[in-house]
Amino acid sequence: MTWLDLSGQGLTSVPSVPDDVTRLDLDRNRLTSVPVLGPALEHLSLYSNEIASVPPSLWRLVRLRVLNLATNRLTELPPGISALSSVHTLDLGHNRFTSLPGELGDLAGLTEYLYLSDNRLTEFPSALCRLGKLRYLGCTDNRIASLPDLSGLTALRELRLYHNELAALPESIGALGSLRELHLRGNRLRELPSSIGSLSELRQLDLRENALETLPASVARLSKLDKLDLRWNKHFREPSWLREFEEAGCMVLR
Repeated sequence: MTWLDLSGQGLTSVPSVPDDVTRLDLDRNRLTSVPVLGPALEHLSLYSNEIASVPPSLWRLVRLRVLNLATNRLTELPPGISALSSVHTLDLGHNRFTSLPGELGDLAGLTEYLYLSDNRLTEFPSALCRLGKLRYLGCTDNRIASLPDLSGLTALRELRLYHNELAALPESIGALGSLRELHLRGNRLRELPSSIGSLSELRQLDLRENALETLPASVARLSKLDKLDLRWNKHFREPSWLREFEEAGCMVLR
């Protein structure tokens, strides 16, 4: 791998990049556009620039495995992103997206991380539910009010949805059989579906700052859960089984 790091140089344009470069870091500059780059590139990071649009030339980088466009000024993602079939890690966080194209769900190689945090999304992109090999999904700090059928996300190990506007979870949440961490802090949840007790691999469940009044009895079936955070649910009434559940080894924060 040939790695070229031009981060933090105050660049407003990019000098000529050798064709054999496979990793290019351009973080923390003042770039307003994505430069034309060679086809050998596998890792491209443009974190913290001033980029407002993504050019079609980016979709020709079919060897890309990691793409970081976080902390820019992006408002729209072209459907051409589906050409990046080798990408396994994609960071679109801290931009200005209000929606995302359905073609995002065609990225069959997206197996590691997808970051969509701190945008302006009001809906959870249903196309993401086709990403059956994805392990980590972060959609925190948006304005998402409801979730679609999540049952296609069978490989997901960590789901972060804190600081949204969720009032309920779908029953399909129970189909995420590989899930180990579920972060729901700062939503508007009043109750949880009973299907949550089917998350047999779950280790952490963060429910802080919601409007929960109690928990379904099915939570007691989560035998691998080692941390349950219930703080700042003002009207929460502790179910009778919770103390025994805690004594069995789960740390419960009230």
